[in-house]
Amino acid sequence: MSDVLQLLFVLVIVLVAAKGSGLASSAIGQPAVLGELLAGVILGPSLINLFGAGFLDTPYLEEMTHLLAELGVIFLMFLAGLETDLGEVNKVRRLAFLVGSIGVLFPVLMGAGASVPFGFSAKECVFIGIILSATSVSISARTLMELGVLQSRQGLSILAAAVIDDVIGLLVLSFFIAFAVQGNSGGGPADAVLIVLRVAGFFAAALVVGRFLLPPFVRWAMNAPMSEGALTAAVVTVLTYAWFAEYVGQVAAITGAFMAGLFLRQTDGHRLIDERSRALAYGFFVPIFFVGVGLAANARDIHGSDALLLVVIFLVAAASKIVGCGLGALLGGESLRSSLQIGTGMISRGEVGLIIATVGLSKGLIGTDVYSIIVLTVLATTLATPLLLRIVFPQTKEARYA
Repeated sequence: MSDVLQLLFVLVIVLVAAKGSGLASSAIGQPAVLGELLAGVILGPSLINLFGAGFLDTPYLEEMTHLLAELGVIFLMFLAGLETDLGEVNKVRRLAFLVGSIGVLFPVLMGAGASVPFGFSAKECVFIGIILSATSVSISARTLMELGVLQSRQGLSILAAAVIDDVIGLLVLSFFIAFAVQGNSGGGPADAVLIVLRVAGFFAAALVVGRFLLPPFVRWAMNAPMSEGALTAAVVTVLTYAWFAEYVGQVAAITGAFMAGLFLRQTDGHRLIDERSRALAYGFFVPIFFVGVGLAANARDIHGSDALLLVVIFLVAAASKIVGCGLGALLGGESLRSSLQIGTGMISRGEVGLIIATVGLSKGLIGTDVYSIIVLTVLATTLATPLLLRIVFPQTKEARYA
């Protein structure tokens, strides 16, 4: 088959598997996203190994699927931002800061401590803890949407805390690399200060553009004589914010996408944008993302003592967020049940954790064995989060996105 035909074949398999497994998961009372994730595991190298099929020989086929999946998570977090009322988020800003900041501290400490018995150096132990500090709430956001509680106080706190968690975690990474890895060259502290300035510059620029430039831009696009002007304006906005966030601001692209959604919600065309974007995202990009998470994991790489380390890392990853973020919520005045709900929503790791792990691998801070364990931990927390959220949150609506 030609390169294009191979890509078409893979996309058909992925989309059918995602929607079919999502329907099956909903039929047994579980979030649709759980089925989509499991579909990826089945199609991935752990079982079927779709990309290992003999007739799929295009060298960049797997990379192309991965890139489409990256667009999927960007659009997913954009939709989460579109559903989020900025005024309501402002009401939970103190709570979100406590949850996000303490939710970084506990994983770093617990992850480093749990790694010590496995013979890692002090620098490696601390770095494993930093990896575990990252939160990716794309899975939680999807599940909260299905449960109809994304706009609850707990749901808003989870989304806002995740942004704070992302920023603090990446700042911790930047300072660790600057002082622990590059410090001997003398350029480390200066690099760390530069990172802080870039992060601050991103948020300042995103705020100015979102408040003053986006509203007239969307109005012009809605009235201009072109097809789907509002949708095109929204896509351009979210992709620009995502690029600017990671390339210039040194924070994850999904943070930029989420902020783009927050600001576009304040424009006149937000209802039209939401309708059009939802069809585009859930019809194509988002299912590829969820299946792609499973496709990235390979359980066959884990042998012997690595299996024990995987179990320990997974348990620490889950417990540290429940305890740390839950404690932050308690200090913020939430009840024990509400704190448990918020902590559970912060369990899932994702692309931010993988980004940090990739940096560590390139810097020689972790080996390929630990990197494989991190990938599988991301998958395990991703699979566990929808199940746990279904337990701690009473379902108020039927699943909306199968």
